[in-house]
Amino acid sequence: MSLNKKQIKILRAKCHALSPVVMLGQKGLTDEVLNELNIALDYHELVKIKLAVGDREQRCQLATEICQKMQAEKVQSMGKTLSVYRHNPQKTL
Repeated sequence: MSLNKKQIKILRAKCHALSPVVMLGQKGLTDEVLNELNIALDYHELVKIKLAVGDREQRCQLATEICQKMQAEKVQSMGKTLSVYRHNPQKTL
């Protein structure tokens, strides 16, 4: 599932109005966080995640790991906020 530039542009515009649904704390990417993120992606498809990690490299690694484990596409990463998208074929628009 690869998004083209036009789709990413549309999703980025939608991200501005969103509030973070999932927040990663000191414990990092635990099974509970992954479960909540999976539920949020199934319901919303487009989710904003707040990463409480100070180092930029760690945030990039964490973003990559989240996208791989959730089979989602990274839409945008600004500071400590990450937006990801995963299409839900069962959800009708």
